[in-house]
Amino acid sequence: MHATIRRYEGIDTTRMNEVTGKVNETLVPQLRKLPGFSGYYLIEAGNGVLSSLGLFETSEQAGESTKIVSKWITDENLNTAIPNAPKITSGKVVAQSNGVAVA
Repeated sequence: MHATIRRYEGIDTTRMNEVTGKVNETLVPQLRKLPGFSGYYLIEAGNGVLSSLGLFETSEQAGESTKIVSKWITDENLNTAIPNAPKITSGKVVAQSNGVAVA
């Protein structure tokens, strides 16, 4: 499994509800259609910061998701709400837990 974390800073806080609404309405459905999709999470960190976590089977699929997100920002006319390119961390997941205790 591969993960991509994107950290967006400088988001227009007056448009935060618009951004998060569009993520749920139009971005998540696009990501779900990608081969290898395993999950997507959006975190509102406050102070104009959003972070996302995308999970995919391969690094190529995770890379494709970054292209989709970039195009989505333009297509949804969110360039002024999300004015800065994200800081991206991407790589192989080397440890994980699903929260279930093993007896």
